[in-house]
Amino acid sequence: MGMPSRFRVAYGGLVAAMVVVVSLDQLSKWWAADNLDACGAARRSTFDLCLAFNQGMAFSAGWGRGPLIAALAVAIVAVLLWSARTAPPVGRLLMGVVAGGAVGNLLDRAFREPLVGITPGFMKGAVVDFLYTSFWPTFNVADSAVVVGGILLAIVLWRTPEFDEGHGSREPDGTAEPTDPETSAS
Repeated sequence: MGMPSRFRVAYGGLVAAMVVVVSLDQLSKWWAADNLDACGAARRSTFDLCLAFNQGMAFSAGWGRGPLIAALAVAIVAVLLWSARTAPPVGRLLMGVVAGGAVGNLLDRAFREPLVGITPGFMKGAVVDFLYTSFWPTFNVADSAVVVGGILLAIVLWRTPEFDEGHGSREPDGTAEPTDPETSAS
């Protein structure tokens, strides 16, 4: 007995995208933590690989507020999962990419050690960053998934025609449900 067909159609791509992003993120972080030197003050090229840890979120905002950041990430994932019910198929995939990025960083907060000076506790682990650029803060695969996936999701949803009562409603499989012409106001 597997997942109901309607659920599989509606959420299968989203879950698959989440699993791929979380897997790539965690594998790359394990590799980075085992193989890279700290970013430090050494002069680096425009793009490089080096190890850094972040106790905050983007641009180190919210430094040391792991539980608050984790709660925000969980809320975002919940909204994405709820919104996926009516999103077009490409939108659901992108929601999975964004949710996968959020979950990847949540796993770091839950299971990694905090930096020195941060009291250990619930969701206070440091996020592993390793993709260095000279013009942007060091980041990771999860961060990339959230940013790039979020931008593409915004574009897809912006360009997707709305399905309202006069034009049918969107079914979880992406098809439009026709409205009854006798009950819809023209």
